[in-house]
Amino acid sequence: MRAIRRFTVRTALPEQLAPLGELATNLRWSWHAPTQDLFASLDPERWRALRHDPVALLGALSPERLEELAADRSVVAAVEAAQEDLQAYLTGDRWYQEEVAAHGGPQAIAYFSPEFGITSVLPQYSGGLGILAGDHLKAASDLGVPIVGVGLLYKSGYFKQAFSRDGWQTETYPVSDPDGLPLTQLREADGTPAVISLPLPHGRTLLAHVWKADVGRVPLLLLDSDVTGNDEAAANVTDRLYGGGGDHRLQQELLLGAGGVRALRLWSRLSGAPEPAVYHTNEGHAGFLGVERIRELTAQGLTFDEAVEAVRAATVFTTHTPVPAGIDRFGRDAVAEHLGGSGFLGDVPLDSVLALGAEDYAGGDPSVFNMAVMGFRLAQRANGVSALHGEVSRGMFSGLWPGFDAQETPITSITNGVHAPTWVDRKVVELLAASGGGEDASSQSGGAAALDEGALWALRGELRAQLVADARRRVRSSWLRRGASPAELGWVDDALDPDVLTIGFARRVPTYKRLTLMLRDPERLKALLTHPERPVQLVIAGKSHPADDSGKRLLQRMVQFADDAGVRHRIVVLPNYDIRMAQTMYPGVDVWLNNPLRPLEACGTSGMKAALNGGLNLSILDGWWDEWFDGENGWAIPTADGVEDPDRRDDLEAAALYDLVETQVAPRFYDRDADGLPGRWLEMVKHTLATLAPKVQATRMVQDYVNTLYVPAATSGAALAAGDFAGARDLAAWKGRVRATWGGVRVDHVESGGVSDSPEVGDEVRVAAYVTLGQLSPSDVEVQVVHGRVDVDDELLETSTAPLALEESYEEGRHLFSGTVVLRRSGAFGYTVRVLPRHGAQASSAETALVTSA
Repeated sequence: MRAIRRFTVRTALPEQLAPLGELATNLRWSWHAPTQDLFASLDPERWRALRHDPVALLGALSPERLEELAADRSVVAAVEAAQEDLQAYLTGDRWYQEEVAAHGGPQAIAYFSPEFGITSVLPQYSGGLGILAGDHLKAASDLGVPIVGVGLLYKSGYFKQAFSRDGWQTETYPVSDPDGLPLTQLREADGTPAVISLPLPHGRTLLAHVWKADVGRVPLLLLDSDVTGNDEAAANVTDRLYGGGGDHRLQQELLLGAGGVRALRLWSRLSGAPEPAVYHTNEGHAGFLGVERIRELTAQGLTFDEAVEAVRAATVFTTHTPVPAGIDRFGRDAVAEHLGGSGFLGDVPLDSVLALGAEDYAGGDPSVFNMAVMGFRLAQRANGVSALHGEVSRGMFSGLWPGFDAQETPITSITNGVHAPTWVDRKVVELLAASGGGEDASSQSGGAAALDEGALWALRGELRAQLVADARRRVRSSWLRRGASPAELGWVDDALDPDVLTIGFARRVPTYKRLTLMLRDPERLKALLTHPERPVQLVIAGKSHPADDSGKRLLQRMVQFADDAGVRHRIVVLPNYDIRMAQTMYPGVDVWLNNPLRPLEACGTSGMKAALNGGLNLSILDGWWDEWFDGENGWAIPTADGVEDPDRRDDLEAAALYDLVETQVAPRFYDRDADGLPGRWLEMVKHTLATLAPKVQATRMVQDYVNTLYVPAATSGAALAAGDFAGARDLAAWKGRVRATWGGVRVDHVESGGVSDSPEVGDEVRVAAYVTLGQLSPSDVEVQVVHGRVDVDDELLETSTAPLALEESYEEGRHLFSGTVVLRRSGAFGYTVRVLPRHGAQASSAETALVTSA
């Protein structure tokens, strides 16, 4: 019989063990080994069976066992010590309090993301974006940065993956009960669940409860639409991560963005927490947060333009994809119906809001509303997630700033990092600590140079064996689900070998990540896997989006290849890639493989996690590897840039991959000295740990966000909000005046002098520009000379700018500006003069997207 109702009954803990409740619900345990050890000690067998889930463990312990534990003084003392340690962590001053807050840094920063990968116990993530968001919160907690996360609580998370007998991906969606997760529900003073609401078209209303996950010091607010009072469609808005499309997806993003702002207001009212001074949207999914804040401010009396300036000043936008297909675009009419037809906007003009997401640039589609475009237009500060991705993004979105070269597009970059305490195996931390490194995984690199190579090699073998054992268990389970009988699976006991060079490849499976590049020449791959002296083995994992049949076909090809009896002892494809699998996989592989189609990998942090565990990277020069590969921390796969035929390009790059593995990677791994150690290999590992580990830390990343984006955004936001938003009103009025009169700005005449007919390096060129500003004053603009190398078509390259100073003013709005340029390099040189709007509240001279050139 089936139950007609299902709910979770939480454990009533004895008083002596009461702190276990907070220890279980504060997700710091997910990266704090001593707390994990405490829970494991309560019942080691159940801890393993319940996949290291403290809430589930406490629910599984019988009252008798709990009383027995409560009577054990050593257990009680351990619980009390763990609670004291957690409280010290939660309340003590950390980097932010000492270095930033003491100098007026923002008291609260809101961080919006559609997914958060904190722990496999809270399955609210699909891939890299969510894992990055989770690492961002964890690092913020470790640093004491006052972030509050905002996301959605999906009833079925993403999906659980399995393979059919013929290797096709299948999906299941197990339902999560919030009461069985490490969450607490926000409640009103009378104990009733707190609710936020959003209007929907046709008189409908979307209600949501708000749940809180404690990520160390960081509260993460998750909105849940499975609420009594919603109709069926509204209740299902948060059914699945990236599920559905059309109105369903649009309503998810309205709830995340606009509903998330309302959840923040609710949280501040109930907890007394300060309202955020900065709003950070992690990709465009949460972009409607800006529209909600505009609605709030116009309700306080600001005009639309004034509200936009106030919102922009305090907003940070991070773009994560160089792939246009990865950007959410909705039909303009659907957005109009949800924002205007529902009454959501109130007095905010619908056309003005629709213009925020309009693709009103060359090559754009006027029928769509682009969430990334709105993200850029509503954020005064924006960034990509690696140096190369920043460059790609500046070109990709340059249409938003016409008249400026792509390099001047106001998108900076902060390279992603990973949360070392989550991803570094504790055995690695212990070995490095014994060699003089820090006790914490995030400070591990100090002991790398002093590592004993014998001990390091022994540890690498132990971690590899750990991965092999886990992979065999998963392969057996997968084959049983695929319909195999136990009698057929004797070969699984010999699948993989703990002494063989192990290469890992795991990620989402869109086409551009090229899961099957290694299959371009199956016979050559088989030869590498079965080499009699230098064999290679592959551990592969990854999920394809349920609607992506092309990705599923790639997975099927890989699974079918790995099923071949001739190679299945050397290659495995593991289903249901998640955080728990990754925490065994990253430490266990010797080499992390990444072969996307360059430059379509924004960052790709998986290789960072492998590197922190002593793995080497074998990667296309894309994402983070493009800036941090140094020739000694792994290998760069040559790319066939400029080859237009995609099949030809794949053939060339696959051949380069095979050559590297065959002639460099495998020989270096198997080249052993008299003590059986691969000395050259271990030198590379130690070099990686010493030099790469400090760069790839999420703490470094979050500090970069604080210093480069959050503090400046908070400063700008406060300046524009002061005096009843006098700064926002002034900036909006100035921009309105500049835009209305910019057509009268022109560069009339440019003169130069000061150099001979044969100029030399070090000479100075005097530049004088006569400029008409019309109704604008010289204080409204900056006149620049733009100079650099020139090509055969007189196009300026590698440009620099220098301001020209006002010399004289004449009638009818004409002015003379002049200055000098020092010739600092030989070769073809050229320059031009341009005029840009200038205001002290702008973050970039390109902010208005207005420029007039000679």
